[in-house]
Amino acid sequence: MKVIFLTDVKKQAKKDEIKDVKDGYATYLINNHLAVAYSAGSVNVLNKQVKQRQDEEDARIEECSKIRKKLEDKNVKFKVKTGEMDKVFGSISTKQISEELAKLGFDIDKKKIEVDSEINTLGTHKVRINLHKKVSFYINVILEK
Repeated sequence: MKVIFLTDVKKQAKKDEIKDVKDGYATYLINNHLAVAYSAGSVNVLNKQVKQRQDEEDARIEECSKIRKKLEDKNVKFKVKTGEMDKVFGSISTKQISEELAKLGFDIDKKKIEVDSEINTLGTHKVRINLHKKVSFYINVILEK
């Protein structure tokens, strides 16, 4: 019996996949709302849902690209306290970078900010921001006395 999977089923199929399975297993999948029976109507519904998800994804990518254009190669400055030989006390975290970007009007989650190494020296540091798996860019974080 042919079914359309509604969710990922481990070692069987991914969501929205159409697959032939044994009748007893198809009954189990349908009763547990893991799949629906294959028919012309269910295929049309599937195609509409896939198109709608794709349109939403494209809109999200477009929105992230706009934010990227505004923020790309921006400088975020931090005034830090230093000790002997200009050694910085502590380091700048992704949370602090996120808060500073919020002051500039950009609501970016700290989990989307990627720091390669600790930001604990004076000067300019490149920080990667991953807004979406297809949209990422760098900003400059500057530490000053």
